Amino acid sequence: MNAISEAQLQPLLQAVVDSGSSRTLGDARALKSVKVDGGDVVIDVELGYPAASQHAALRTALVAAARQLPGVGNISVSITTRIVAHAVQRGVQLLPGVKNIIAVASGKGGVGKSTTAANLALALAAEGARVGMLDADIYGPSQPLMLGASGRPETLDGQTMEPHIAHGLQVNSIGFLVDDDQAMIWRGPMATQALEQLLRQTRWQELDYLIVDMPPGTGDIQLTLSQRVPVTGAVIVTTPQDIALIDAKKGLKMFEKVGVPILGIVENMALHVCANCGHVEHIFGAEGGAKMAAQYGTELLGSLPLAMSIRAQADSGTPTVAAEPDGEVAGIYKALARKVSAKIAAQGKDYSAKFPSISISKTT
Repeated sequence: MNAISEAQLQPLLQAVVDSGSSRTLGDARALKSVKVDGGDVVIDVELGYPAASQHAALRTALVAAARQLPGVGNISVSITTRIVAHAVQRGVQLLPGVKNIIAVASGKGGVGKSTTAANLALALAAEGARVGMLDADIYGPSQPLMLGASGRPETLDGQTMEPHIAHGLQVNSIGFLVDDDQAMIWRGPMATQALEQLLRQTRWQELDYLIVDMPPGTGDIQLTLSQRVPVTGAVIVTTPQDIALIDAKKGLKMFEKVGVPILGIVENMALHVCANCGHVEHIFGAEGGAKMAAQYGTELLGSLPLAMSIRAQADSGTPTVAAEPDGEVAGIYKALARKVSAKIAAQGKDYSAKFPSISISKTT
């Protein structure tokens, strides 16, 4: 029997497709090493995004690929995750303790943006990442209710705030600092300043991803935030309805103008399934998100149903991914999270930390 070699195995393993990124391991440079000892094979794969729920399937695919060669004995597969910081808008510095910031935005309110943001954060955490949530909706903060968190933030040094911990997420919001019925009657510059303080004076602790639940719209506050906050990429949330798509397109163009990559579109309330008879109805129209994605050269990341359970679970402080982690809807959110994080992993990395700092001193 001829001995197998690493050179024979490499092309077979490099051709295995990672379902999360839809790229081969060769294209993603995820196959770190292949070692052969007699007939035994040790395979080391390193993914650039969290995909814990897919490791078993990827392992099975790698074993099947290796067994195409005769003479292969025992096969050991190690799959690890290494999430790094990626490039943001030019001239904007990264936040300490945060590798990547994902803005979740919509052109208008009422399309389920905050629900999507909460479940996206929980899905990324469920796949193995360290995740935070910043509720950037100064005028209508909803994440404290959705994530079941309350109370004033603590401070250990008198200068920074400790984030609340809710369902494993690090969370901060203006909602923790004001009473539920207190209206924030602030002009744009005051709201923007308050949000920047929340962002920069929270002691985020080694986050792979910080989800920013953006305020709806495309006005001065949203534009200022998209210019000052170091955003790795943006997710646009809409419903299939034409009136919602009009505003979602404005949000997408805003991020494009300031150099923030569009990671994709999420279509909420795509269809309704009657709980009594199972009849499927497209209440807000059909295929709106897909058409918008095609028009702007981006991806439809996922379509969520109009379901009472999603609303009820968010209102109760335990969003769907936490309430029913193995359910069908949670599976959609997790697939969405893998697509978003895989897209980030394929983007350019941040090298600013490797550049030397230059100081100019006046000499006489």
